[in-house]
This record gives sequence, C-alpha cells and structure tokens, in this order.
Amino acid sequence: MNHEIHEQLKQLALKHSIPFCYSCYKEAPQGRCHDCGSDDLMRLLPGDGCEYGTDWIVKSILESELTAVDLDEEFEEYVRQCYPETTQVGWMSLDTVSVMKDQDPVSWRCAQSEWESQEADEGTIISFDNGASYYRLDEVESLTESEIG
Repeated sequence: MNHEIHEQLKQLALKHSIPFCYSCYKEAPQGRCHDCGSDDLMRLLPGDGCEYGTDWIVKSILESELTAVDLDEEFEEYVRQCYPETTQVGWMSLDTVSVMKDQDPVSWRCAQSEWESQEADEGTIISFDNGASYYRLDEVESLTESEIG
C-alpha cells in the first residue's frame, strides 16, 4: 500500500511541476530542452523552486494541502481516553497526563514512540520523511484521488 501511495504522490508531483533545463534556464515541457537537446532535466515547481527529483515537490504539496499530525497532542488525547482525567495525590486532584509527563518524561517519550510506531504500522498515519512529520493516511489518499483520479 505504501508503495502505491508513493507512486501516486510522485505522479501528483509530476503533474504540479514542469521539466526544466537548468543549463539553458528554460522550461522544457516536452521532456527535452528545445535549445540544447538535453533530457537531464530538473523539475520546476512554480513559486517554490527548481531541483532534481520529486521528493521535495511531494513535501511541498503535502505541507500546502494537508495539516501534519500533531503527535504530542494526539498522544495526549489517546492517554486521556485510557486513564482517568484526574489523579488524586494526597489532598490534590491533578491532571493525569501532566503528572505522567512531569514525573517520568523518559517513560512518556518511550510510550509516545511506541504509540507512533503502532499508528504507522496500522496505517493510520504515514511519513514521507523518515518520521519527521506524519500525515493521516486517509487524507493523503483523498488528496491523491481528487488530484489524479
């Protein structure tokens, strides 16, 4: 499934960009430079820049069209659904999530990391930059379906 999504995003990147001959500094929409004949072309994304490959275009499209998942917020919400809202410590009623994060931040980060991995394995979220940012898979699929068909 991930391979299919990657291919659809590559098609989307090709659709949004224009072949560009950097040597002649001209667009080459036919896939070969009209002036020098080169087929070693970059991709031009109007308003964003020019570079080889499509990964940077995919990143730009995702950032402009979708909102990345706020993993901290999502994990907190997940924990809030699993545990009581408040924890009694002596005479104080404290926010359970705050207590967990403050008292053992290492354990909190480990649990969040495991949760992120589980969400990715289940196909709920997906990353295209080795985990630096995640997007909801269903939103990415909707984007590619609406743009490509």
